[in-house]
Amino acid sequence: MKNLKDILYKIPLEEVLGTTDRNIHQVVFDSRKVVQDDLFVAIKGTLSDGHLFIEKAIDLGATAVVCEELPKEINPKISYIQVKDSHSALAVLASNYYENPSSKLQLIGVTGTNGKTTIATLLYQLFQKAGYKVGLLSTVKVLVDDKAYKTTHTTPDSMTINGYLDQMVQTGVRYCFMEVSSHGIDQKRTHGLQFFGGIFTNLSHDHLDYHKTFLAYRDVKKAFFDELPSTAFALVNLDDKNGAVMLQNTKAIKKTYALKTIADFKAKILEKSMSGSLLSIGGTEVWTRLIGTFNVYNLLAIVGAAELCGLEKMEVLRLLSELESVSGRFQYLIKNDVTAIVDYAHTPDALKNVLETIGGIRTGKEQVFTVVGCGGDRDKTKRPKMALIASQLSDQVILTSDNPRTEDPQVILNEMERGVSEDLLFKTLSILDRKQAIKTACKLAKKGDIILIAGKGHENYQEINGERLHFDDFEIVSECLTQQQA
Repeated sequence: MKNLKDILYKIPLEEVLGTTDRNIHQVVFDSRKVVQDDLFVAIKGTLSDGHLFIEKAIDLGATAVVCEELPKEINPKISYIQVKDSHSALAVLASNYYENPSSKLQLIGVTGTNGKTTIATLLYQLFQKAGYKVGLLSTVKVLVDDKAYKTTHTTPDSMTINGYLDQMVQTGVRYCFMEVSSHGIDQKRTHGLQFFGGIFTNLSHDHLDYHKTFLAYRDVKKAFFDELPSTAFALVNLDDKNGAVMLQNTKAIKKTYALKTIADFKAKILEKSMSGSLLSIGGTEVWTRLIGTFNVYNLLAIVGAAELCGLEKMEVLRLLSELESVSGRFQYLIKNDVTAIVDYAHTPDALKNVLETIGGIRTGKEQVFTVVGCGGDRDKTKRPKMALIASQLSDQVILTSDNPRTEDPQVILNEMERGVSEDLLFKTLSILDRKQAIKTACKLAKKGDIILIAGKGHENYQEINGERLHFDDFEIVSECLTQQQA
């Protein structure tokens, strides 16, 4: 139990009805999960308004309510706390409830369109190899030292984040690496957290279904850096024109990385192949198993962050060669002399990067087959762009389903098809069933050819009409190529 007055610390209060000197069992923002003596926080969400469920929460046992609008009927036994912004209040409540765990470890946030998962996960790997207890909050999984938890959001809600951070503190974790999504920033899920550092990867076309304009999307990312304290570092990719924008108003220590421009952390690509890349970082040659220019940027961010966290430069470079690629990020297998690559590329820029990487390591004789779809209930404007990029940079494209969610998959496919120019239609197929699309690519591929399956990466499900059905791109392509070999 926590005292209500204590967990309201540093929250600007508009009005208070009832006592704040009472014990609270837990902080809850889903009325269905309320039990006796809980504090219910009424949140105005994208799908529903928590203010409509205040009475239900009280019936279930809530003894205190945080809300933006006081209900018309006031229960004298209940404490009502009116605030201007429930999202921000929830974030501070969560931090206070768990006694500010982010201040008891070094929390590094990674934001940008592409590369967040790779950077956060590889930093976890590197620091673990360096002998530290480490935490990870990512799209793929949550790790509290060695203990893994499944995750459903890139950036979880404030209570979940602080709950995991509290576990990390109790376990002795010293460093935590966290993906910070634009949704998480905009919905104040990261508000109230004390970051030791922030990393900006890049910015390209994504989430415009939510943010509406690219400028709004950029400014949300910038808000993360604007809120960093002077004790933190802000490490940005200076080759992305938005990198400098992220640093404009930050109070944090400004640091940069780049391949093309002058920066604090620089690299040069010496060799690249399907087995890895030879790099020169700060004048020292380093071999890495990671493939592609986009991964060199990821590695530079890792080097910079590790050094800014206090690791010795030569130890960081030594550990780079031991890092293994992240599940579903340029994850490949070779069977029957056919190379299959599974990648999470679900934005136009990410797809372009992956296909250009393949183009840079192919000999020129092999054919590149790309299987790609676009998710339902998400940014529709990127659908034709994804199809056009795939058709421009591949020898054969198979457009298919991704996670249609509540949309008609055929409608999504039609919108993708509209992006393919007439002169490229001859090498484009549309197969609605994703498994059949992958099977077709495997049948068409000959020895030496390359198959790229893009969009879902690490996901082991396909979401159709609210139901998640088991579906693993890597598992299916491996099975298809094995059957053909037999």
